[in-house]
Amino acid sequence: MPRARVSRRLAADVCLLVAAVAFALPLAWVLLSSVDAHADLRVKVPHGLTLGNFHAILTPDITYTPLLNSLILCGGATALTVGCAALAAYPLSRFRSRLNRPFLLSILFATSLPITAIMVPVYALFVRVNLIDTLQGTILFFAASQLPFAIWLMKNFMDGVPRELEEAAWTDGANALQSLVRIVLPLMGPGLAVVTVFSFVMMWGSFFVPFMLLLTPDQMPASVSVNDFFGNRGMVAYGQLAAFSVIYSTPVISLYVLVARRLGGGFALGGAMKG
Repeated sequence: MPRARVSRRLAADVCLLVAAVAFALPLAWVLLSSVDAHADLRVKVPHGLTLGNFHAILTPDITYTPLLNSLILCGGATALTVGCAALAAYPLSRFRSRLNRPFLLSILFATSLPITAIMVPVYALFVRVNLIDTLQGTILFFAASQLPFAIWLMKNFMDGVPRELEEAAWTDGANALQSLVRIVLPLMGPGLAVVTVFSFVMMWGSFFVPFMLLLTPDQMPASVSVNDFFGNRGMVAYGQLAAFSVIYSTPVISLYVLVARRLGGGFALGGAMKG
């Protein structure tokens, strides 16, 4: 029995190692090619380090404007998603109803719908309501597409906040909105961080949605402008593409670093219960 257990553990470790190598190789290619003047598809150590690839892409048209558009789109949509998800998850978590389960199952079904299946009617709708080629329209669709799963996550985190704390606040005269803002949301900080990071990352890497809803080149986010590095006749500026990928990944990595402490800090409900 111990030998069989060791064999299974060894097989699992080998599978995890293979998966880690599969993810590490593209990352190594990006980092090495970004400082290689003669980068290609091979993973190799450059003969001489250079920052020429970064100097070539650090222009308003190539990097600054697309990144700003991405921050506006994803930041605005993430804030809207988190706010709406908190307001929608609160009654689902705190009030019992026969409609709660069907509503949650509908939300779960909505999360399984592929974006490509609904883009044609969405495009026609946006044309009719004059939201096509607008940042605010794209923000609304981003938020709507991420809202179902955000509500599901938020509701599960909100269930972990004791109801007794809200009842004490209600005794002092607080209403439901005040207890949500002042009691529930501060205690579920890690949950808010998870929903924020998940929503932002999913929107940040989206190519198809802004490609369909935005028409003006000056409004395109970085997830779409990266396509400009793939030239005609198969010519690709690999070094500049890798350098752009490094810069493009910086906001997501920074967001992870900023919320890492909250994610590892727990809910801190023990002290609140004692008080």
